[in-house]
Amino acid sequence: MFIIKYKKIFLSIAGVLMFASILSLLVYGLNFSVDFTGGSVLEVLYTDRPDIQMVEGVIAQHVDGKYLVRPVGDTGYSIRMPYISDEIRQEISNALAEGQPGYTEEKISSVGPVISNELKNKAFVAIGIVILVIIIFVAFAFRKVSQPISAWWYGLIAIVALLHDVLIPVGIFSFLQLDVDILFVTALLAILGYSVNDTIVVFDRVRENLKSNREMHIKEPFAETVGKSLESTFARSINTSFTTLLVLLALLIIAGSAIHNFIIALLIGVVAGTYSSIFVASPLLLLVEARKNHR
Repeated sequence: MFIIKYKKIFLSIAGVLMFASILSLLVYGLNFSVDFTGGSVLEVLYTDRPDIQMVEGVIAQHVDGKYLVRPVGDTGYSIRMPYISDEIRQEISNALAEGQPGYTEEKISSVGPVISNELKNKAFVAIGIVILVIIIFVAFAFRKVSQPISAWWYGLIAIVALLHDVLIPVGIFSFLQLDVDILFVTALLAILGYSVNDTIVVFDRVRENLKSNREMHIKEPFAETVGKSLESTFARSINTSFTTLLVLLALLIIAGSAIHNFIIALLIGVVAGTYSSIFVASPLLLLVEARKNHR
């Protein structure tokens, strides 16, 4: 199969994308929302949107510390600022509405610093637990596979594929400076589940073919076994991902702006997960097997 023949090219593409994502994280960092940093976000809409300088002037008069005002769509602004009380929020809202008959306060979100730190810690713990459980599950599921590589390699390779699937959306969000909030973490967890399922389907077919070869006393190169396994699951993986992408694209069009970043993260993750399941995980099995034979 062409994937096996050109495995180094596909692995190189994945490596470049992962490196670019890490570089983006080092250069730009992540644009954490108030979910993780603490603070308040106020979204306002206007019938006739005023200049951004007017909005910034109002915020500067009422808020001590850094703030950020960004246009939203054609009629609104998103205002991120330190944590404010309800009284200050009302004062800001009144000042923004002054002389603006079409003013509407669309949304206000406030998170205290203690809660934001707790959310951040729980998010990292949740991702770590998921990855650990996946390693244990894959190793247990493939415990009877010992040749030509041991069961633990399947688990470790699945994690490498998952790192690829997580790093790509994180890197893109870092480069574009999109908000990273609790919904983004939820998207990452969904991506982990989706991707590992796709990878295990391919690995399971490899296991079945290896078992069949042993029972029928068929000796064939491991690369050929992996290639046949990919051929039998390729259409299933592509079709599943394509239908998932159609649903996500529909949601992106009809859903509100509040979950746009969540859907974008899922879109990127599904594409990255499909690529890693087909073009990364199985070729890595062959690299491990080749290294073992050359010892």
